[in-house]
Amino acid sequence: MKNKLSSILFMHVSFLVYCLYPLIGKFATKFDLFSFNFIVLYCVVFAILFLYALLWQQVLKKFPLSTAIANKSVTIIWGMIFGLLFFDEKITPKMFLGTALILSGIILLSMDKPEVKK
Repeated sequence: MKNKLSSILFMHVSFLVYCLYPLIGKFATKFDLFSFNFIVLYCVVFAILFLYALLWQQVLKKFPLSTAIANKSVTIIWGMIFGLLFFDEKITPKMFLGTALILSGIILLSMDKPEVKK
């Protein structure tokens, strides 16, 4: 059980890393195109995507693709949280409802036991 919990935590930390690239990309838009700061931030974006590609491969070693893809929808929730914290975006009741549906799907899929082929 502890090993499965650490694997799930690893998967979600990987998705958190993935959610950093649009956050940093949005910060980069505050600078002039091709300015030093813009280029540095976009290099960080590429580094994050490279790191995520490596993490994603490790996630796929631990989980079936269907489970990993379903759990990746948690990135929508991180996007809402980052928008609220860093860009003063508002979270509407419809967004809460959508988030609840996403979390329900993740929980239902995570509880599903894989079928044993005979």
